[in-house]
Amino acid sequence: GSRIVFSSNREGIWNLYQKIASGVGNEEVLLKSSEWKVPVDWSSDGQFILYEKVESKTKRNLWVLPMSGNRQPFPFLQTEFNEQQAQFSPDGKWIAYTSDESGAPEVYVQTFPASGGRWRVSTGGGSQPKWRRDGRELFYIAADRKLMAVDVKLGATFEAGVPKTLFGARVMTLTEFRNHYAVTADGQRFLINSTIEETSATPISVVVNWTAGLKR
Repeated sequence: GSRIVFSSNREGIWNLYQKIASGVGNEEVLLKSSEWKVPVDWSSDGQFILYEKVESKTKRNLWVLPMSGNRQPFPFLQTEFNEQQAQFSPDGKWIAYTSDESGAPEVYVQTFPASGGRWRVSTGGGSQPKWRRDGRELFYIAADRKLMAVDVKLGATFEAGVPKTLFGARVMTLTEFRNHYAVTADGQRFLINSTIEETSATPISVVVNWTAGLKR
């Protein structure tokens, strides 16, 4: 938690930077390229940064930037579909993300590095996955904007239970790079960027030539 990674278009394209969380010192450029990119997660051991990159032929893709060695980025998922909103598991061995490969956004979990299995977690639509700190539960937003919870088991393989509804979330757009909620380490409290409930407008009446009525 001592550093912050962010993207900025100060040079005309969204590049990746890091800065000490206290605000002391200058920003360091992490990655420059001609494509739009934005960071989405940082592994708990500080070794890898997950970021989204938009490419003309393959839409939104998930890439990884190592924070040691030559810092050469490599793709985690680069397909014809949109992959986004990725999150490292607490142990760094799994990545939960959103993909529209089925025709609608759904939540998947895949091994990291991407050399093993892949599992679909959501049913009937899902986005914005988040892990509980112990890695035993995964949260996401369903297509009807309800916050869902799934018990998971991480080991040699991945096991997921049946998704259960926690509550209605009223979050903003589901399919964009941002996550609109945060969850505490124990999974008991949520901070949600909710939309404002729509209310019917109160009509305004405008009376003209009202002084004529006083003369009657």
